[in-house]
Amino acid sequence: MKTINIEGQLRTESGKKATRQIRSQKLVPGVIYGGKTEVNFAAPASSFKSIVYTSEFMLAKITVDGNSYTCILKDLQFDKVTDVLTHVDFLELVDDKKVIATLPLKYVGTPAGVKAGGKLVTKMKAVKIKTLPKFLRENIEVDITALQLNENIRVEDIKAENMEIMNSPRIPIASVTMTRQLKQEEANAAKAGAKK
Repeated sequence: MKTINIEGQLRTESGKKATRQIRSQKLVPGVIYGGKTEVNFAAPASSFKSIVYTSEFMLAKITVDGNSYTCILKDLQFDKVTDVLTHVDFLELVDDKKVIATLPLKYVGTPAGVKAGGKLVTKMKAVKIKTLPKFLRENIEVDITALQLNENIRVEDIKAENMEIMNSPRIPIASVTMTRQLKQEEANAAKAGAKK
């Protein structure tokens, strides 16, 4: 799984004044929680870029004061006016502690309905799951080969071993809809059949 490394420095002072000072040095304050202790740190804004501005799921290995923490991104805060990253929350992964994460869906195969002239419509790009850290992965593959025209694949159809999917099971995640051209062809065929 993709992992990015972030070098952080320990934050000892908290409060608005200390936070402003950190931001004036082009650093972003962050927190790591979920492990034995909560760690407050700061790191250059640029070191968060590849984990913040992506739809991919990845781990972050954060080194603070000689200690290393394997984490997943939990929350972000941006300045309402400038859109600059102002705070980052990470959850430390603990081997025997289940975590809730959002994993991207990767659709594989060409649906039978598309081969018949339909159009694939993906309605969900990611699902929320609960699992142990060792089962986390970059994405969940969804095979859509058998998807027929005017059919849906729902959350309950996702095969994700060792994971509990938190989304409602009946929500459609992908469907094959009829294209305008196909509707037209069917209408013409029906008209031609009616004339006989």
